[in-house]
Amino acid sequence: MLRRKPFQIKIRSGTLLLGRRTLVMGVLNITPDSFSDGGQFFDFSSAVDHAFAMQAAGADVLDIGAESTRPGAADIGTAEELRRLLPVLEGLRERQLRIPVSVDTRRAPVAEAAIRAGAEILNDVSGLAYDSSLATVAVHHRVPLILMHMRGTPETMQK
Repeated sequence: MLRRKPFQIKIRSGTLLLGRRTLVMGVLNITPDSFSDGGQFFDFSSAVDHAFAMQAAGADVLDIGAESTRPGAADIGTAEELRRLLPVLEGLRERQLRIPVSVDTRRAPVAEAAIRAGAEILNDVSGLAYDSSLATVAVHHRVPLILMHMRGTPETMQK
């Protein structure tokens, strides 16, 4: 069996230990046009309930995305992304979700607001190509930043 060297990621609520076992990240898309769940968790109550269901099923981390990054998706803007995201983060905090929350965003203002609302990890699908100041937000708040890769934008990635 392959042995992996353990690695620790410090977050506000404690430490994520990687390498000893595979961690499971539950993905919660709060978009009306998600390609993975078809907008099934777009409304507030179903989103919050699904987060707790993923926690109960064994998820170690919850990753929330309020902007669709499916091929061809239109840019929704900062205000709409915040309108979708913040109530869900507040609902999770009020009901005391016990697993860390990661927020999938390309925008520094959304990242800033998400951290203030309880997110502990940032996940940027654009790899800082969309808004490089997102890195400054992560450094300022001392939160881990996951960098992904995407060709172009959701609107252009298939061209």
